[in-house]
Amino acid sequence: MAIVRRIGDSPLTRGSMSGQSCPDIFELSDGNYAVIGTEATAELEAELPSDASKADYERIVVISRETLIRARKDIPLS
Repeated sequence: MAIVRRIGDSPLTRGSMSGQSCPDIFELSDGNYAVIGTEATAELEAELPSDASKADYERIVVISRETLIRARKDIPLS
């Protein structure tokens, strides 16, 4: 598994002063996506709807609205 490309604009383009430590989304060589975000499992796990769950090895991460909106143009429709 390897990172193939960034989905959306870079942190620097989105206004990060350092351009390095911000939420990010990447497409992987196996077709999945990796997300860099703020770990929020403890705060949000109890808020999950009844038809959602998280495995022990999974984490809930938060990315900014702007990160996801700017990624939309790069996300395939199918």
